[in-house]
Amino acid sequence: MKYCARCGSEYQDSVNACADCPGNPLLVSAEEMRSRGLPLPHELDTRVFVRAGSAEDPFTAEVYTQLLQDANIPVLVRAGRSGVVDKLTTGNVLPWWEIHVPADQQVRATTLIEQERLRELATNDEAAAAAEAEERETESPAAEAEERETESPAVPPPAY
Repeated sequence: MKYCARCGSEYQDSVNACADCPGNPLLVSAEEMRSRGLPLPHELDTRVFVRAGSAEDPFTAEVYTQLLQDANIPVLVRAGRSGVVDKLTTGNVLPWWEIHVPADQQVRATTLIEQERLRELATNDEAAAAAEAEERETESPAAEAEERETESPAVPPPAY
C-alpha cells in the first residue's frame, strides 16, 4: 500500500498521486511514512505538537506552513484568538496564528521560521528604501520644474 504524506490517505500500489490533496502530491511507502514520523491510517497518532512560532496575519501563517511542509515537517496552525470575547479577556485586539509542530522537530521548525522571518524583514527594508529613493527622485526641484515645462508652455497672458 502507498500513503499520502499530507493527509494520510491509503492507496493501492498502482496509484501514484493523492487525489484528495491540492497539487496531487506523490504517494510514499509505509517505511517512508514511519521515517518522517507520520502515523499510518490504522495507527494511533501519539505525536505531541508544540508551538514553534507565530504569525501576525493569515498570509504569513500560510507561508510558514508551506515552508514547513516543504521540509517534511507536519504542521498545525491555530488561530490565537477565536472570537470577540477574547478582546475583553486578553486585552489583545489583534489576531495572531500559532504554528505547532511535533515536539521532536521543534528546533528545526523554529530555525526555519526564524530564517524566513529575517529574510522577509530584509526584503521589506529593501522595498522601503527603494520606495523612498523613488519618492525623492520625483520630489526633487529639478524634476518639478521639468514637469511644469512639459505640462504647459510659457504663454504670455492675453492683453485686454
